[in-house]
Amino acid sequence: MVTRTRTDSWWSTAAVGAVVIALCYGFARYAYGPFVPRFSETFGLTTVGVGVLGGLSTAGYGLGLVLAPRTSARSARGTVLLAAASATAGLALMAAAPHVAVFGAGITVAGAGAGLVSPGVAQLIGETVGTGSRDRAQTWANTGTGLGLAASAFTPLLALGWPVIWAAFAALGAAVTLLAWRTLPRSPGVPAASGPVHGMVPLVADSVLIGVTSAPYWTFSTSRLGEIGLSPVAATWCWATIGVAGLLGGLAGRAAGRAGLRTVNLATWTLAAAGIALLALPNPGVPTALLSSALFGSTYMALTGLCILWATRLFPDRPARGITWSFAGLGVGQTVASPLAGAAAAGLGSAAVFGLTALVALTAWTQLHPRLGPP
Repeated sequence: MVTRTRTDSWWSTAAVGAVVIALCYGFARYAYGPFVPRFSETFGLTTVGVGVLGGLSTAGYGLGLVLAPRTSARSARGTVLLAAASATAGLALMAAAPHVAVFGAGITVAGAGAGLVSPGVAQLIGETVGTGSRDRAQTWANTGTGLGLAASAFTPLLALGWPVIWAAFAALGAAVTLLAWRTLPRSPGVPAASGPVHGMVPLVADSVLIGVTSAPYWTFSTSRLGEIGLSPVAATWCWATIGVAGLLGGLAGRAAGRAGLRTVNLATWTLAAAGIALLALPNPGVPTALLSSALFGSTYMALTGLCILWATRLFPDRPARGITWSFAGLGVGQTVASPLAGAAAAGLGSAAVFGLTALVALTAWTQLHPRLGPP
């Protein structure tokens, strides 16, 4: 039996974990997209080159996910610190890149930080936070992605060269790494496990569904807003709203504790479908677009947080393992859905894509079947 340190100050571990997740996702992984036009101009990238760089980010992310269960078993705290350091190093390489090869190496290293961070944070919370507060700590820490999106949303509008902005991101990453090193609690590791676990397939299926239904929004919502006449500034406000509203996803932990994981999951899926469907309306105005962004941001963070809780039910001692499988499923869903959504948008129009995606989201109600839902 592994002896563990349980701390009542769960909010401190959750807050610092959220900040590291904000760095790894909001800056090191998702900030790439809005800056693509600037990167293309600097390095002379074609659309193929842009896609290759995006693929390198995904490859780094996958590598981080593969490594996370083993490193988390040895040291959850060390895994979180490694994630922060990897994100920081990747951002610094990108900022100083003299040519595209170094930039590609940087984006790969930065992506690895994103793959490491969520399993590491979840494992650390599982080892150091008491049972009564653990669900809240997990879901609040997970909202760090929203925090990062909100913090980086307006940076493309700054009248500065992107290397200066990326250097500032790297400096912020160094500060976050130092903060995590000084404040995160230490805990003993747990042995790495192998072998199947009953109930994994429904979790992965739910994660894939999150990926499939979120990819069209992440990829095409900005262009959809442009189609209906919204200005780039208005679209930026919508992007920021996704991040700010994502902080509400932290409430999912307390809600699941009161109403049950399955009930809250299905209610969240229904709200997610509604938010996606709003962009399928013929002429949604700014208020409707902002509402759609708020619903998407809050439900995306809630659904990924609920997946973390689901994984901790399956792996009470080794949540990093379950979260790795869950987030891998999410990544597969996004990877598959993005090109399919692009092809559908070319043939049917983007409004139809959002309408169909909303209908796909409602298939989550199959989780009413005991074998298809969370435990």
